[in-house]
Amino acid sequence: MKIHGLWLCCLIIFIGCNAPKKKEDVALSEAPKRTYSTVKVVDNLSNPWGMTWLPDGSMLITEKSGDLIHFKNGQKINIANVPDVYNRGQGGLLDIELHPNYAENGWIYFTYASQDGDGKGGNTKLSRAKLENDALVQLEDLYKATPNTTRGQHFGSRIEFDTEGFLYFSIGERGNRDVNPQDITRDGGKIYRLNDDGTVPKDNPFVGKEGIDAIYTYGNRNPQGMALHPTTAKVWIHEHGPKGGDEINIIEKGANYGWPVISYGVNYSGSSFTEITEKEGMKQPVYYWVPSIAPCGMDFVTSDIYPDWKGHLLVGSLKFNYVELVKLKGDKVIDREKIAEGIGRVRNVKEAPDGYIYIAVEGDGIYKVVPN
Repeated sequence: MKIHGLWLCCLIIFIGCNAPKKKEDVALSEAPKRTYSTVKVVDNLSNPWGMTWLPDGSMLITEKSGDLIHFKNGQKINIANVPDVYNRGQGGLLDIELHPNYAENGWIYFTYASQDGDGKGGNTKLSRAKLENDALVQLEDLYKATPNTTRGQHFGSRIEFDTEGFLYFSIGERGNRDVNPQDITRDGGKIYRLNDDGTVPKDNPFVGKEGIDAIYTYGNRNPQGMALHPTTAKVWIHEHGPKGGDEINIIEKGANYGWPVISYGVNYSGSSFTEITEKEGMKQPVYYWVPSIAPCGMDFVTSDIYPDWKGHLLVGSLKFNYVELVKLKGDKVIDREKIAEGIGRVRNVKEAPDGYIYIAVEGDGIYKVVPN
């Protein structure tokens, strides 16, 4: 028993010594005064993964378990005809986004873990449909990652349209760290770019090459945040690192973001899997977190409702139960503040068309951030 106890103490010391540390970081501060309140607007949700707003101001909310909820006039309506979802581990019904011209065409896009295709298990899929009489209709499958696997981690997935109408979405590396991210002939650990109908843009970086035509970037781990910069119109993402090394990245055509060849993190055990953090031909992050905050959901603040936050980035933290206000000067992080500290495991944070910020919290509901 004493030997076992000594071994455990040595293991704890070893892990502590090998835990990642970041020098000269941008300090994280608490807001100097409480200038806002968080008001719960949707109650009794399990794992609200995605949320978007219809033109009438009502909300569509995805529950990871597979329910699509229409929240209108204080009532929750379960939408019918949602495709079967592979609800395993981190997989399930994931993000949801309206077409930029939704008022004209009615298309709703969503990602989810699906068992479609060969093999046991599932992988991330992108589909679109229209909403009529509380049901999805005209369902179209746009992309399905392969191969299926029973592994429960790293499905991604977020969706974003750019100003030219191209559709971007993320798929995590599905736990196959040493194979998928750096191989452009395989799905997983990638950002994808499609036309709104699911066809491949002719100028995608790997069209006509020995790769998957839909891939736009590679070397990504598990991106669960994606947002369009309000002035540069560039797509920004954040992605989970392992133990340390969560990253904010700006998406560039054909770029390699390095996972797992370079990283600022270590294995969850504390052991190292790479000795390098930089390599020629691999992009450096705009910012990285050590220790990890487990980022999920992100958006830029464009609303005049929050003048001190306008132009900056919001990132949810699953691990530390707050939203991080990442203050920017151009593409450089200059300050960081905790918003809604202690609210719970933040699964998503978005600015709605009404200009207010909404925070989705696991095992709870959705909150509206209201200035005092």
